Amino acid sequence: MHFQQIAPPAPLQPYVQHFWTLESAEPVPRSFSTIADGCPGLIWQQATGGIRDHAGKTWPTVLLHGQATQASTMHIGGPFRMVGACLHPSAAPALFDLRADELTDSCLDIGLLDNPARALTHHLNPDATLPQQLEQLSAYLLARVAATSRPAVPGVQHALARLQATQGRVSLRELQEETQLSERSLQRRFQEQVGISPKLFARICRFQATLHELRAASYDKLSDLAFEHDYADQSHHIRGFREFAGLSPRQYLHQAREVMQNLTEPHRKG
Repeated sequence: MHFQQIAPPAPLQPYVQHFWTLESAEPVPRSFSTIADGCPGLIWQQATGGIRDHAGKTWPTVLLHGQATQASTMHIGGPFRMVGACLHPSAAPALFDLRADELTDSCLDIGLLDNPARALTHHLNPDATLPQQLEQLSAYLLARVAATSRPAVPGVQHALARLQATQGRVSLRELQEETQLSERSLQRRFQEQVGISPKLFARICRFQATLHELRAASYDKLSDLAFEHDYADQSHHIRGFREFAGLSPRQYLHQAREVMQNLTEPHRKG
């Protein structure tokens, strides 16, 4: 299995955090677990028999997914290639002219958003090389920027930046004062542009901070992660971690193999 992460061209950097590719030639079924990371994304999947979600539903060939509020699973029956774009938290409304909360915990066939004459699925070449496919995806997103990009919503970008910079440890009251928005207005704008509430986004940021330290083994004992990130106690941290990663921190260490950031598969025996 081969993974790559690629920086986007400068005009896409306000919208795309990075492009990525993941592919395998192995003719074996695989199951992967996705982890809540606070970001929507675009995925072009090419797999024998398609990629199925936890309910057995086959993914569209090209899909736009929204915020995930919990861990999930996907299943692949054999060789596959995925080419994706990890978007910034509020990029989906700017690029696709929709409300972010319409996509929360779900995905949408990208072909349903496009004029048939310029639909992405009409221009993608599954036989192209990976660099060529990345170029096709970049060209499509650049066209979306030119056609539908909207200015940032006042207050939301500031709130996002503060939540990310503090790893979710800034109060809603502080955000209201800094953005000069009422609680209701901040909640509504954040929900529309990011897809979830500021409070839930803060919880995901805090969880991701502990996950980062877990990956780097920058702790003496697991209970340190809870206290360093202001969880009430270790049990609260474990519940939150399980909600967003599908496993407890200890299980994550011993039972999961990280394929790429925020995507794991069970350790394979033998």
